[in-house]
Amino acid sequence: MKNTYLTGYLPLFSILLFSLSFSVYGVGVLTDLFKGIGIYAGMREFLSELELKLFVLILLMIICFMILAALKLIAETINEVSLLFFSRDKEGEALTRVRAGSLIYFFGSLATIVSLQSIVGLLIIFALTSIVYFMYFVIKVSSTLSAGGTIGVILFEIVTWSALLSAVFYVVLSLYNGLLGSLPILEQI
Repeated sequence: MKNTYLTGYLPLFSILLFSLSFSVYGVGVLTDLFKGIGIYAGMREFLSELELKLFVLILLMIICFMILAALKLIAETINEVSLLFFSRDKEGEALTRVRAGSLIYFFGSLATIVSLQSIVGLLIIFALTSIVYFMYFVIKVSSTLSAGGTIGVILFEIVTWSALLSAVFYVVLSLYNGLLGSLPILEQI
């Protein structure tokens, strides 16, 4: 008999590997930013270059870990709500079937190693991994869904994620515009 908890640790490793990949890229970006605005030399008075990069790496890993863990929690909630609305499964067998899908994110997180110097590459790998997992999820739970239920799950997931990402984008854009509007920028004639 296969143990259903065999892959229980993979989401943690996936989040750690994705966090590490994004953080390694972020260290280079922040180091260049610190040099550009002139605070890198001051920071080097207190920390060696290795200590500074390690400090920034750990800080970025904590931030990325929190974001990815929150996204995992939101994704699981959206998946379960969609199954609540559209699935005929009352025992939770569909959720047991999709548990092995954590391997998809684990292999996706391993694939980010090839793209440590490109944020576009990292984002593409993350997006492709998420799309592959979504297709895996729909295929695995489709046996507990009617044809209309399958369409309902797909539309529910797409609409919910679109609304969530649009709201986050709108808030970030509003904060950015508010910040730029409050800066005393001199107009050049």
